[in-house]
Amino acid sequence: MAKTLRVAVQMDPMESIGIEGDSTFALMLEAQARGHALWHYHVRDLALAGGRVTAWAHPVEVRREKGNHFTFGPEVELDLGRDADVVLMRQDPPFDMAYITATHILEHIHPKVLVVNDPASVRNAPEKLFVTHFPDLMPETLVTADRRLIARFREKHGDIIVKPLFGNGGAGVFHMKPDDSNLNSLIEMFTERSREPLVIQKYVPAVRQGDKRIILVDGEAMGAINRVPAEGEARSNMHVGGKAVQTTLTDREREICAAIGPELKARGMIFVGIDVIGGYLTEINVTSPTGLQEIARFDGVHLERAIWDCIEAKR
Repeated sequence: MAKTLRVAVQMDPMESIGIEGDSTFALMLEAQARGHALWHYHVRDLALAGGRVTAWAHPVEVRREKGNHFTFGPEVELDLGRDADVVLMRQDPPFDMAYITATHILEHIHPKVLVVNDPASVRNAPEKLFVTHFPDLMPETLVTADRRLIARFREKHGDIIVKPLFGNGGAGVFHMKPDDSNLNSLIEMFTERSREPLVIQKYVPAVRQGDKRIILVDGEAMGAINRVPAEGEARSNMHVGGKAVQTTLTDREREICAAIGPELKARGMIFVGIDVIGGYLTEINVTSPTGLQEIARFDGVHLERAIWDCIEAKR
């Protein structure tokens, strides 16, 4: 019988989650069913002093009951290095300096306390940059703020996707067709708001058939959903109206997972969601991947169980 673990969950406010789709909620339900003790805290409640990492946290019980899905106990100052066995780093992006700072803080306790995913690896694997280490698996991609290079890329490919380097949830993603005269204005808008380069990608028409989210657990592909964009929409993210549909993995997608899986495992990436469009790898999501509940509904496979099996084996 697995030992009881003390699990601190670093995430967004419990009040704001949607219990029918939130993957962190599914992970918490499974942990509780296994007898593990749960605490909830927000990333802003982290503190570091003298090498000691603490957080103001609430012991929490969760239940699948809409509008009454959690109960907090009295707030305590939790010493994460002493009072926790596992920390789930599950706050939503954006992957900004606040996110990066949290990884630095949690590095003080990992691996004595198992942080999922490994905080240094999360910091070193931004989702739209980590994928560029596998260029043979990707659509042609340019990362730059230089207008000349962007213009040259567009002249070569015609249809392109323009997106912010550290965006999330489909925010700020634009499909620029060859006759669209707004590219320069779009670049100006981005560069006025941020000093970061942009991601310019060859448009893959197969996105109309869906953007497949594949879940890998400790480097092994274990399930997938297909996210089909709404009519007239270039983005398939469910935040912006994409529809989840049941799917299976193609031979090409299995090849992609086999190619990247060992690297994910070596980096301590226990729970990862990759995005594949038309046989091309477009993103590797390591911060707060989603899709567990949709896969469970379609396939009856509860990948949160595999994730906890992996975590328990490492504890």
